[in-house]
Amino acid sequence: MDNIYLDYNASTPIDSVVIEVMMPYFSKGFGNPSSSHWASTDVREAITNARSNVAGLIGCEPDEVVFTSGGSESNNHALKGVFTALKAKGNHIITTKIEHPAIINPCKFLESIGAEVSYIDVDQYGVVNIEQIEDEIKENTILISIMHANNEIGTIQPICEIANIAKKHNIIFHSDAAQSIGKVPVKVSELGVDLLSIAGHKFYAPKGIGALYIKRGTPIASFIHGAGHEAGRRAGTENTPLIVALGKASELANKNMVQIDSIQKLRNYFWEELKNLFGDDVVLNGKLEDILPNTLNVSFVGRVGADILAQVPQIAASTGSACHSGTVELSAVLKAMGISEHIGKGTIRFSLGKYTTKEEIVKAIQLLEKVMKK
Repeated sequence: MDNIYLDYNASTPIDSVVIEVMMPYFSKGFGNPSSSHWASTDVREAITNARSNVAGLIGCEPDEVVFTSGGSESNNHALKGVFTALKAKGNHIITTKIEHPAIINPCKFLESIGAEVSYIDVDQYGVVNIEQIEDEIKENTILISIMHANNEIGTIQPICEIANIAKKHNIIFHSDAAQSIGKVPVKVSELGVDLLSIAGHKFYAPKGIGALYIKRGTPIASFIHGAGHEAGRRAGTENTPLIVALGKASELANKNMVQIDSIQKLRNYFWEELKNLFGDDVVLNGKLEDILPNTLNVSFVGRVGADILAQVPQIAASTGSACHSGTVELSAVLKAMGISEHIGKGTIRFSLGKYTTKEEIVKAIQLLEKVMKK
């Protein structure tokens, strides 16, 4: 039986067009972009074009795009860079309890060296408490970091409203958009952010490449020190093949936003069929109209998500809990939403992508039905 990939939020396959455009830079286009001779001219142009494509995707100027090794580096650069640049002004950072570990763990590190971090609550649907954000602001608050869309449940946060709060108090605002780029329109001018993190492997580019949007004039220190690459903001010889790949993936994402509707319809069909089959024994985590169009996070009541997936090895998906020595530990996201262990332990995240077919969804439903009837 064919395998069914429903874990696009974890990682996407590389688009064949992306592979095609990056391959020459592993062989012929090997020159160092910082050199001034013939072997570097085409390489520099390729990186310039890629930067423009990323800028076009998120609606910024090319010189506001800094290439990184991925979402984790972008997040670390944003948090640690602002903390370092503004430590004379203050040390207080505001984030949420449901951020990706690439935000939570850097915050924990910064706490160990003198930062003060407030972790904001979310409601039962995973939406951040905006009033609590404003209540937590102090004279020493220098940064607010709120993810655009949650990686587990897909909830899209009210970034524009939070940006208005940050602007009113003259606070730098960062958003981790690794999960939302390519799934919904993301324009930095509309969102009102100062910093935005991008991860290539979430929208059909390779792993190991990402970007950080830095709005002109934003105070931020370098994260990696060395030579003056990326206009002095990120040291290290540019990874030309992967940068070219990210640029092409950005170009494709910008052109193919129409695919969102078809993916959303397929996701909605999946949910309706699960409800019809299992009734009250399946619960949706999040609110359908407020989550990413490709994401379906559900709990099979009284069951264990890992056990269900173990019985359908053809389906690649993720669980919302971890099993250790017979016990089930809910994820930090589910805990923050106040989901009970009885429901939460049966959580599975299904995430669709542009290669997902209705036939695959139908087959996945059949496999799940067979397991649940045992």
